Amino acid sequence: MKRKLTGALIFGTVLFFVFLIGNDWPTGAQVAVSTGVRIQILSATISPERRVVVTFRLTDDRGMPLDRTGVRTEGRVEINVILARINRGDRQYTAYTTRTQTGAVLGTVTQAWVDTGGTFVDSPDGTVVYTSGTILPQNYDPTVTHTVGISAVRDLTAALGKRFVANATFDFIPAGGEVSPIRDVVTTAACNQCHDQLQAHGGRYVTVKTCVLCHHPQTADPDTGNTVDFKVMIHKIHRGRDLPSVRAGTPYRIIGFMGRVFDFSTVGFPQDIRNCTTCHAAGATQADNHLTQPSRATCGSCHDNVNFATGEGHLGIIQRDDTRCGRCHQPTSGEEFDLSVAGAHTIPFKSRQLPGVVFEIVGVSDTAPGRTPTVLFTIRDRSGRPIAPSAMTRLALVLGGPTTDYAWWVSEDARGAIGPDAEGNYRYTFRTPLPTDARGTYVVGIEGYRNITLNPGPAAPGDPANTVRDAGDNVVKYFTVTDAQPVARRQIVDLRNCLKCHDSLRTHGSNRNNNIEHCVICHNPTGTDEARRPADRMPPESIDFKFLIHKIHRGEHLEREYTVYNFARQPVPFNEVRFPASLKNCQLCHTPGTQLLPVRATLATITPRGFQNPTPPTSTACVSCHDSLSAEAHAFVNTSGTVETCGVCHGEGKAFAVSKLHALLVGEIR
Repeated sequence: MKRKLTGALIFGTVLFFVFLIGNDWPTGAQVAVSTGVRIQILSATISPERRVVVTFRLTDDRGMPLDRTGVRTEGRVEINVILARINRGDRQYTAYTTRTQTGAVLGTVTQAWVDTGGTFVDSPDGTVVYTSGTILPQNYDPTVTHTVGISAVRDLTAALGKRFVANATFDFIPAGGEVSPIRDVVTTAACNQCHDQLQAHGGRYVTVKTCVLCHHPQTADPDTGNTVDFKVMIHKIHRGRDLPSVRAGTPYRIIGFMGRVFDFSTVGFPQDIRNCTTCHAAGATQADNHLTQPSRATCGSCHDNVNFATGEGHLGIIQRDDTRCGRCHQPTSGEEFDLSVAGAHTIPFKSRQLPGVVFEIVGVSDTAPGRTPTVLFTIRDRSGRPIAPSAMTRLALVLGGPTTDYAWWVSEDARGAIGPDAEGNYRYTFRTPLPTDARGTYVVGIEGYRNITLNPGPAAPGDPANTVRDAGDNVVKYFTVTDAQPVARRQIVDLRNCLKCHDSLRTHGSNRNNNIEHCVICHNPTGTDEARRPADRMPPESIDFKFLIHKIHRGEHLEREYTVYNFARQPVPFNEVRFPASLKNCQLCHTPGTQLLPVRATLATITPRGFQNPTPPTSTACVSCHDSLSAEAHAFVNTSGTVETCGVCHGEGKAFAVSKLHALLVGEIR
């Protein structure tokens, strides 16, 4: 009898769990929990005891009140408060809230820090009154700008496996009156063009306004001797591997909390570092500070081989303070490559001296299988003046197809094109015929440049560095081979997304510029670097666009080496690339929905270094980022012949859909 009951109990238990699974019974991660955290600072005053009293309100992303302690609402909210002022005559903050740290280089230093010992009074509507533990000095100036910064981190790890963050600041004059001056040089929005959501110190700080309350001249790293003043540190971080000091062999490092070493010596800025307005963008009240406020600290942060005390690297001119910087370095003179701030930061390929190159492909004829297509095209400068193909330093037409997935391409020198005709068009007939089995739609693209010598240029007169490639942006033209109408190659990536970080997408010596439709003709599933890779470095590496770009952007997070040999037969390693945003946010690059299954690619990618070669299209897209052997083996096991079963688990609506695994919520710490 006992045995029968035990069997029935086990059977019933199994049925119960089957019921749970079959009915998607909610787990802890599925219970409806409000997400996010919002913080609004309502007021700030100084008490008679010289403590700062701050009133703020906490809500979730629906605007509903949150309990800071996590008792009445899900998730405790950790609060950090920073108190700072702009001393009279200064343009940057000095913190009231400080700590001391000791290091090997500077000994014991005082650093800006968060308030400690403060008290909270909580209300059910989410309003919190915070009284600082820090007591302001007796001689504090109540007539200058004071700022309270608060970081709020809501911990929903237990419920959702996520944490959420919000920052807020509040400017006030304790004695009353209009707040002036302020510190507003770079906007968070400018940073988030690349960083998606700026996050630092474990994700606690997400706005520039909060960062600068601590990152000012008051604070230095005692272990390295490096300042963490925002204007210096950020310039150095972004110039990274190109800093003169780094190139000379001295790494740029900051030692942070718990002795963690942050080495920025491999950071590569994804555009020309002279493009100051990428960060100093419109929207900031003091966006032109980089023009109007030159200083030894700011300029010496990028040009860190200049010794202002001796004049070395500064034309021998000794500069003991900042008062005379503007005499030579005025904001702008209207000229290029001079001593003005704007002139000194002229980007050669953007020089006004370049007439420009503008391509147009007018038409393509004789496009049947096995035929040699003829391309009709024009070249003009930006003013509309015609440029003869023979006047180009380099000019190539690239033929490829089919557009379902490129597998064949050829490039030919087109400087011998015939023309012009009455309409100003030039005509070039390919020497290489289309494949006899060509089907569907094919494409032709154009690329090239003229060498132009700038005068004045960035270097001394006669220096080859003054010769610039005045290159045209690539254009493509789709044409039918057997299709009734041309079918363009699928659009997976939006160029505008690339340009948010890269400003101008220029590769291969300025031959491939600002047109992904042109890039993918060569960077197709059949492409590798075999022709350029030395025999002792074989096997070759894939350069398929989806494989290459995923791997480049994952960079330092790749588990395996990814190095491609370029046209100069030199290795280009990508394992040190640092992507400035969350790799889960596919739509930073992709057009909406194109990162989801099923993928629209049709050909397997030649991957001589992969776990399986060739790698099917869906697997290629995934294992290019998830490059561990176990991930590649997982993809291989779930492929039968040419059939990939990825969609069974990772398709939309499935338990492990790409959209779920890559989901990011607003304010989530990433």
